[in-house]
Amino acid sequence: MRAGEVRALARQAGIAAGVSVLDLCCGIGGPGRFITGETGCDYLGVDYSAGAVEIARQRAGELPCRFEVARIPPLPPGPFDVVLLLETMLAFAEKEPLLRQISGALTVGGRFACTFEGGAPLTEAERERMPDADTVWLVPIEEMLASLDRVGLVVRWQEDCTRSHAATAESLTEAFAADAAAIAAEIGDRALEELLAAHRLWSDWLRTGRVRKIALVAEKIRGGPHLDAPLGVGDPAARNAVPKHNSLQ
Repeated sequence: MRAGEVRALARQAGIAAGVSVLDLCCGIGGPGRFITGETGCDYLGVDYSAGAVEIARQRAGELPCRFEVARIPPLPPGPFDVVLLLETMLAFAEKEPLLRQISGALTVGGRFACTFEGGAPLTEAERERMPDADTVWLVPIEEMLASLDRVGLVVRWQEDCTRSHAATAESLTEAFAADAAAIAAEIGDRALEELLAAHRLWSDWLRTGRVRKIALVAEKIRGGPHLDAPLGVGDPAARNAVPKHNSLQ
C-alpha cells in the first residue's frame, strides 16, 4: 500500500491520539509505525514471524508502538477501537471465522479496516501457475460483504484500489527484473523466478479485472433491522460502493 492509501484508510477508520489499534499480521510494521507516528494512537502489532517482529521493534525507535509474536487466530484479548488487517486477508482460506473473532475483539462502534483481493477462487490451472498458491485465497466481493454483515460489521466506506495496485505490481516486476542478478545473489535463482512469476500474475490479474483490490472500513454495531438488508443498500453512510461487475472502471 502507498502511504497515501494507508493515511486515507486510517482517517476513515477514525484512528487518532488515544485510539486503541490492533494490527493483525503486521509484518515488519511499516504501516503501523507510519500511522502511530502521524496520529499518536495506542498501537499493538501482532505477527507470527519472530524475525519480522524483531525488525519492527528495532525500526520503531522511540515511537510508542508495541509488537507481539502470535499466530492469528486467535486474537489478543480486547476490546480495541480499531482492528487493521492490511494486505493479508488473501492468506486466510476461511474468512468468516476470522471476521467473527475480529468483530468480537472490537468495542461497539469500533471499526475494522482492511484490504482484500476480490475475485472467484483460483482455478486448478491458476493455482499451478501461482507460487505459494496455498496462501492465495480469493473471495468474491459479494461473499466478503455478506460475511461482514453476518458478524455484525456494517461497511461505512469502501474504495476500489485496483488501478493503483496494478500499477504498483507492474512497477515492482520491472524493478525486480532490472535488478535480477543482485537479487538472485541474495535469495537464489529459484526464489527470484517465483518472485517474478507471482508479480507478473498479479499484474495481469489486476490489469484485466480477474482480481480487484478493495479497501474498506466496517463498523461494529449492536444489531438492528438494517442488518437484514444487503450492505450498501439503504445505508447512506456506505460511500463509494463497489460495483458488482468484474471489469475495471
